[in-house]
Amino acid sequence: MDGTVKLAARPAAVEAASAAPGAAPQGAARRAHHLRVPVSPGEKALIEAQAQRAGMSVARFLREVGQGYRIGGVVDYEQVRELARINGDLGRLGGLLKLWLTNDERTAQFGEATLRAVLARIEATQDQMGEVMMKVVQPRAGREPFSG
Repeated sequence: MDGTVKLAARPAAVEAASAAPGAAPQGAARRAHHLRVPVSPGEKALIEAQAQRAGMSVARFLREVGQGYRIGGVVDYEQVRELARINGDLGRLGGLLKLWLTNDERTAQFGEATLRAVLARIEATQDQMGEVMMKVVQPRAGREPFSG
């Protein structure tokens, strides 16, 4: 993941503990201590799914939730790929429109009807992109952000 996870500020008690005398700056010390937490198979699956949805390893997810971070979620890569595909469509349509406007001889056979069809397709693609963006920013049913 590229750090698109939103993290809330850590609680004051956690901040104070990490600022204790002699404490290494956060992330500077090698993590040599492991915590063992027994979980049921269902709990394990749920934690793994939530970590994956947050774009984190299970260890990072549990470490950050345990330190009081509030996991806000990440952009769904499937939706980002869809936006990239739509963006490519817009680029191709824009290139065709630009070619037509330069009076290039390769587009001499294209008339006003073709131009209007390209413009309509661009508008439809923009609408499609808007729908995908709404899916990205609105939580899906059952996928509310974690509250830590």
